[in-house]
Amino acid sequence: MTNRYRITDVPDPSTGPVRARRLRPTLWLLLLVSLTFNAAASTIGATVVSIVFGLLTLACAAGLVADHYRHRDR
Repeated sequence: MTNRYRITDVPDPSTGPVRARRLRPTLWLLLLVSLTFNAAASTIGATVVSIVFGLLTLACAAGLVADHYRHRDR
């Protein structure tokens, strides 16, 4: 039941930190793996594979930046 006398809308703290604890390490792991495969594919000359892993690396980096700005202290 919602509190109709509450002035500000505060998110439920029980779901946010748990999700953030799973999301950040996963994004960091994917970033490092995709960066490694991107470098390896670039070295051997596989351009299409390198582009795919490069885009995945950018997506992981953007996800980490968005997660940082979403959960920073104000």
